[in-house]
Amino acid sequence: QVQLVESGGALVQAGGSLRLACAVSGRTFSSYTMGWFRQAPGKERVFVATITYNGITYYADSVKGRFTIPRDNAKNTVYLQMSNLKPEDTAVYYCAAGYLTLPGTTASQLNYWGQGTQVTVSS
Repeated sequence: QVQLVESGGALVQAGGSLRLACAVSGRTFSSYTMGWFRQAPGKERVFVATITYNGITYYADSVKGRFTIPRDNAKNTVYLQMSNLKPEDTAVYYCAAGYLTLPGTTASQLNYWGQGTQVTVSS
């Protein structure tokens, strides 16, 4: 069973930066496509960024140029590095994983999910 644990959510001012981390249990982390999704209050969960098992990255238009999604296979961890944060980035951020999944940009493609971490951006 794969377990995902997110951390790093916080309250931050607009224009600030934050790094989320998602630690994944299991010995085959490098075979998983990893994604970040977010859900704002009263809205649907939406795609933010993905890094495939072979290192290809995808980003939602709303975060391109501001967010990056590096992974550290030695630490079984994927990150979401966020900069120039805006109030509209406020949401619960979820980490997700899919075994050998491509491209992993829709929720239905990813089988395992974390509990989420709250990011609040104040104006």
